[in-house]
Order: sequence, then structure tokens, then C-alpha cells
Amino acid sequence: MAKRIILYRHGKSDWGAQYGSDHDRPLAKRGIESAEIMGKLLGNSNQIPELAITSTALRAKQTLEISIEKGVWTCEVQEDEALYYSGPDEILGIINKINNDFSKIILVGHEPKWTTLCTRMIGGGEVRFPTASMARIDYDVDDWDDIEYGYGELRWLQQPSFFTKGKFDL
Repeated sequence: MAKRIILYRHGKSDWGAQYGSDHDRPLAKRGIESAEIMGKLLGNSNQIPELAITSTALRAKQTLEISIEKGVWTCEVQEDEALYYSGPDEILGIINKINNDFSKIILVGHEPKWTTLCTRMIGGGEVRFPTASMARIDYDVDDWDDIEYGYGELRWLQQPSFFTKGKFDL
């Protein structure tokens, strides 16, 4: 069974809010709206993940919570501080340890990690991750442990702005 990974960058954060550290920065209104759109996108397109792993940063957790609610997803949710503190190699290590009962996952995290990770997974190219963007990468493998750089296929890259310009009604 093939493995499907969605990399999801958190929504726009509120730089004007009161927060202690970068880790505690919340979503801005635009970030909330984008998380709603992207949650509905996955829900309406029948691409709901079976497992969601989010960074422990507040804005990432809020992005996932809102997306799950608005998209009406049912999936297991985990938090992992490595999605905030670590680099792409460590994140690939997390992917390699996922239980093989799951075939579709979503990771909610940050830039510039997502650009670097995605580019390495698909073997090059140029990928841009504005806030609340998602990229789906497919691997033709049966085990998460077989996921490695250079062999993923970029199936799509979606940005919430495409859906807010009146082109689609989710």
C-alpha cells in the first residue's frame, strides 16, 4: 500500500498579539480563515489523513484544530516538538517511525523546514510554502521506514489564496 504525506504550513500568525516566545505566537484572523479553507479542502476532496502530527507551537496546533473542525476530519492527532525545533533530517526520522497501519498522514509545521523537506523528498525543484499551504507527496512503498529523499512524487501544492479569490466554493 502506498504512503501519502501532506506537509501543511501553519496559518498566518498574529505578530501583534501578546505572547511570551515565538513558540506561543497565536494565529491571526487571516490564519484562522485559511485554516478553515484548507480543512474544508481536504474534507471535501476525500483526502482526510488517518494520522495528524503537529508541531507543539501554538499557531501550528491551532491550524490543525481549526482544519479538523471545519473539514470534519476524524484522525488520530499527535504533537511532536521536533516539528518546531528540529530540521528536515530529524523530521524524516519521525516519518520513518510511523506505524504502518497508517497510509495517509499530515504534518503541520513551519518554514523554512517544509520547503527544504519537500524539495529533498521529491528530488529537487523549487517549492514555495506560503502560510497555510499544503503539499501532498506520495511514495510507492509499503513501509514508512522505506521513505527516503528523492523518491517522492509531488501530487499537488495548494494555497488558501487560490480558494479565497472566488474561483471555488468549498
